[in-house]
Amino acid sequence: MPPFPFAVTDWSSIAPTEHPGEAGVAWWRTQNFGDIRVRLVEYSPGYKADHWCSKGHILFCLEGQLDTELADGRRFTLAPGMSYQCADDTDPHRSSTASGARLFIVD
Repeated sequence: MPPFPFAVTDWSSIAPTEHPGEAGVAWWRTQNFGDIRVRLVEYSPGYKADHWCSKGHILFCLEGQLDTELADGRRFTLAPGMSYQCADDTDPHRSSTASGARLFIVD
């Protein structure tokens, strides 16, 4: 990680930004620490991403259920307490959720 000072984040004080999907919407609360982006993301029930993502992430499911499809056809489901990790420019993926989900994401 690049150097940056110690900081405490009160996520409730960060205004969410709205990101519509192919269906539903995602609300992001975002902090940037140099080249590292940290987000608390909430997906509405019925959310489906409108793109294939090639960005690397460390993603931790806090609430709900998240379905992730890889471009090669593999599918994974995260429940609270589960995570996935992927590197930049590998395993293009897109996410959806029938019931909604809340995630902590570092990329």
